[in-house]
Amino acid sequence: MAFDIEIAFEPVHEFMNSLHSYICRKSHKKIDLAPCWAQETKERLTPEFARLLDDMLVNGDWGFAYLTAFVAPKGLRVDGFLDWFGQLGTRDLIELFAANGNEFPEEDIEVFHEKMLHLFREWHEQYFKHVDPAILPALEREKQDRLRRLDEIQGEEFVDETTNGMLFKPLPQIEKLVLVPQYHFQPLNMVAQYGSMLVCHYNARIYLGDEDLIPTHDLRLLRSLGEKNRMKILKFLNRGPRTFTEIVGHLKLSKGITHDHISKLRSAGVLYAHFEGENLTEYSLRRRALDELQERIYRYIEED
Repeated sequence: MAFDIEIAFEPVHEFMNSLHSYICRKSHKKIDLAPCWAQETKERLTPEFARLLDDMLVNGDWGFAYLTAFVAPKGLRVDGFLDWFGQLGTRDLIELFAANGNEFPEEDIEVFHEKMLHLFREWHEQYFKHVDPAILPALEREKQDRLRRLDEIQGEEFVDETTNGMLFKPLPQIEKLVLVPQYHFQPLNMVAQYGSMLVCHYNARIYLGDEDLIPTHDLRLLRSLGEKNRMKILKFLNRGPRTFTEIVGHLKLSKGITHDHISKLRSAGVLYAHFEGENLTEYSLRRRALDELQERIYRYIEED
């Protein structure tokens, strides 16, 4: 693999992830927290702040805002990050973004800074400081587990195992892949490229409070297979990698329905998602997930 792999986790990463999860309204039905989380969260917010978030989009400005979590000094709690971000000047922000391959219009930078600082402070005060206290320690444990695992396996195999089926094509412009465990946006993933750095917020498969049940991820895998069109997709991909357009043509279904089937198979880990930078280019069959399924079922049944 031509790029370095870094495992990173700071509380501000999940802070950003939680805000992204709320803003990304089209994903509310797909995440494990479900639509009730977004509605319950909205009821806890002041009407003014709720309206502000309703108008937010996951667009270029949000991409710049997200970058700040990965260039902030290490070891900061969220309060410390907010202090650091608040003290940045116009020139600081311009140089920070430029150093990471992103040019921001200088005439708009003050408005951006003021808006995002207000957004961050209110989200922390009204939501993030009140989240389940078990979330951040669980993500820190996941980070440490991944670091230990990185001593045992390397490269593509490590990325596959960690992300549950994401493959990143080596590109000359990509020098570092940063893998960040996340909770709020599970089972989805987020990928963003900043200059020579590729950031992947991956599904950490952390499900608090379901220790006595079949693990959520295993249950998702079983459910994903119980639909004939999804089985057709797996059979089609057994011939080799295919683009989304090719899968749509094979199924002869709408793009929306096909995307939903693929999304469920991806979330279950039975597909490889092939990326070139932050662009998803094609899918292929991830046989290891199917090979492991029977063992997992028996393990669950036989546990006392």
